[in-house]
Amino acid sequence: MPFVYMLRRADGTLYVGSTLDLDRRIAQHAAGEGAVYTRRRLPVELVWSEEMARVSDAFAWEKRLQGWSHAKRLAYAQGGIDAVRGWSARHRRG
Repeated sequence: MPFVYMLRRADGTLYVGSTLDLDRRIAQHAAGEGAVYTRRRLPVELVWSEEMARVSDAFAWEKRLQGWSHAKRLAYAQGGIDAVRGWSARHRRG
């Protein structure tokens, strides 16, 4: 099954990816065999993942999350969609 996931890197930034084999992909990142962006910021820690019904769903969520700010990604990882519902409107007003 496809997954979308979020890693916290050693510098505190968040990386979003998708994969068909979450355990294998996390092991690759941890061993420095993942994306160049994570390879330079080891170690990494899995902070959130979700199994998707289809590969296209995982890829779409990956792209959506990549467009979000660090704060919004972290809020989503900690509290789900309810934590970020209305996020853009609330932050534009503030």
